[in-house]
Amino acid sequence: MSRVLITTDYLHPGDEVDRYLRAHGHTTVHAPSTGRRTPEHLTALLDGVEAALVANEPLTAEVLSRAHRLRVVVRTGVGHDSVDIAAAGRLGITVSNLPGINADAVAEYTMALLLATARGLVRSAAGVAAGAWPRQDGRELRGSTLGLLGYGAAARAVVPLARAFGMRVLCTSGVPHALRTDPAVRFVDLPDLLAEADHLSVHTALTERTRGLLDAAALRRMKPTAVLVNTARGAIVDERALADAVREGRLAGAALDVVNEEPLAADSPLRDVDGIVVLSHLAGQTAEARARTGRAGAAELVAALDGHPRFPVNAHLLTRPRTAGAAG
Repeated sequence: MSRVLITTDYLHPGDEVDRYLRAHGHTTVHAPSTGRRTPEHLTALLDGVEAALVANEPLTAEVLSRAHRLRVVVRTGVGHDSVDIAAAGRLGITVSNLPGINADAVAEYTMALLLATARGLVRSAAGVAAGAWPRQDGRELRGSTLGLLGYGAAARAVVPLARAFGMRVLCTSGVPHALRTDPAVRFVDLPDLLAEADHLSVHTALTERTRGLLDAAALRRMKPTAVLVNTARGAIVDERALADAVREGRLAGAALDVVNEEPLAADSPLRDVDGIVVLSHLAGQTAEARARTGRAGAAELVAALDGHPRFPVNAHLLTRPRTAGAAG
């Protein structure tokens, strides 16, 4: 029997996931993540825990090194940049994610942000709430160019939706040729993508290469009428450079579902910039996606505890997987 920590905020004692894990002989401890936790708090939560089903917890090398019984970490999502997978590998901890689990939810949400920014819906609603009756022109998606920064499952799910709206779709050329099977997508170098896109939608993973990729120089390549949409990771965008570009009229606006520090800091440069809308990391949060994610995460956790993870992200880094009862 393993002790399992669950921090994903939409998973609760007695729900389907909890029953599944208990039916497989594990005990569960729920500690929903509602904001940033200190390393000390995370260390305390992981004390005596062998497996963790986690949200976007910052599982650093320091935290993992103190979790002496931890063998398995499963992210209830696609991104795993919040976990130090190299440190986990050295400690024998298997880390898994759930690739493509919420692609449809993210794709639909991306289209919602594209429509909202093109038609100025947030600005209009805010004006009405303030007692005005704003009537500014919007823009149609049809005939415009959508640039995809990244071509993972969510980005690929965006393509048919964008095409249905009559958009032309470009993507960065770093995509392996084996994945370039959609004739509706033209692959171009990043400078050309930035220059041609009327709407730039970010879907790439956060790595050392992509951190700060959309900096002041990259934003200067974009059209002043272009809009940036980010449903990937906040740190891919230089937030101060983005705020300056929108405030100075060098970029039409941005809709950001993710930011570098979540929740949005009181002193964030993104606050109070007309044209920038920040949302609360909702792209993958549908009832359907949550249900799929919970079930898949629980199944992956059980499989990994049995020594057969299906979606490990650090298998190549594992020196020697921890065994039950082992201390690091």
